[in-house]
Amino acid sequence: MGRVVITGAGTVNPLGQNVADTFAGFRDGRCGIGKLDIRDSHRLRVSVAGQVHGWTPEAHLDAKQLGLYDRVTQFTLWAAAEAVTQSGLVFDSALAEHSGVILGNSGGGLTTIDDNYRTVYEQGKDKVHPFVVPRLMNSAGVSHISMVYGLLGPSFTVSSACASSNHAMGLAFHMVRSGMAPVMVTGGAEAMLCFGGLKAWEGLRVMSADACRPFSATRSGMVQGEGAGVFIFEDYDHARARGAEILAEVAGFAMAADAHNIVMPSREGAVRVMARALQDAGLPPEAIGYVNAHGTGTYANDRTECAALHDVFGNHIHQLPVSSTKSMHGHLIGGTGAVELLACIMALRDGVIAPTIGFERADPECNLDVVPNTARAARVDVAMSNAFAFGGLNAAIILKRV
Repeated sequence: MGRVVITGAGTVNPLGQNVADTFAGFRDGRCGIGKLDIRDSHRLRVSVAGQVHGWTPEAHLDAKQLGLYDRVTQFTLWAAAEAVTQSGLVFDSALAEHSGVILGNSGGGLTTIDDNYRTVYEQGKDKVHPFVVPRLMNSAGVSHISMVYGLLGPSFTVSSACASSNHAMGLAFHMVRSGMAPVMVTGGAEAMLCFGGLKAWEGLRVMSADACRPFSATRSGMVQGEGAGVFIFEDYDHARARGAEILAEVAGFAMAADAHNIVMPSREGAVRVMARALQDAGLPPEAIGYVNAHGTGTYANDRTECAALHDVFGNHIHQLPVSSTKSMHGHLIGGTGAVELLACIMALRDGVIAPTIGFERADPECNLDVVPNTARAARVDVAMSNAFAFGGLNAAIILKRV
């Protein structure tokens, strides 16, 4: 098995429209969650979200592209461009032949779906735009990235709810590690902040009315966000041979199912996937220096994840920083793991652990060092990022310093 490294990163999210601004948001403990500003928001009980404000697609895309790209695809392509540029890769015919794209996404082009339901049902029109299907399909981002960069290798979308990005990145890791592909573009994206998308989530009764406060005794639920995170996963020898800057090494990955309940998380399932990720990386629990938790701010998730972390890490948990950056950017559903991986890269490269902001009072059932409210300087050599999805579809990925 080969070694796999990350040589490029790109993002659009509520904290920033590039990696540098996102890192600054993490370091400053900035909150990207604010008043929801969408059509018909007055009909929703949800009033806050992690929106990407100031996004002007006309500045990045021509009229023809705008007709083809849903908001989620726009985010994806912008993040991919930053990642490819940072990597310094040129996808000539030999490299492009075997390189591909795997992205995570849960809702697809949900704003396109929402807009066209209005067209048909609310306005009573009998025709929609001929490109509605290419805009709304979950694989749109993958297809457009492959076309922009001429990538001819394995390319597809993974949809596993909140674990979509971690599953996508894990599969990309396996492809590079096994020698199937020298380079994979991977990550995830989501843009569910439309009336129909949020109205559906309201029905679950897991949404907060004001803020995301993971692990705090005063938490009141999750807050949705939007955006994308895209990375270049590359064979280590290939990256070294061309003198690439290496951001981190992908050390291990695991995925597993709870086979338990469609909405309630399983402690045993969370334990299983973290333990298997450590086994895949060949590392003991004590090697982990930071965990980016799934940490949604719901009572069920936070307490289950805390219990599982205690089971996996034993006494080491008392020295282990565990934070949830969803408190800053919201829950990007299928794209969330990709944006959260940036916090792991920042911890490894810059020695700064992103905080859990909005923390007010400890919950006795969440006995963790959650890095409350303020970022922390610390040397981190190995970091883990967790994703636990509805339906019990779980994934954990481990990065280490190079």
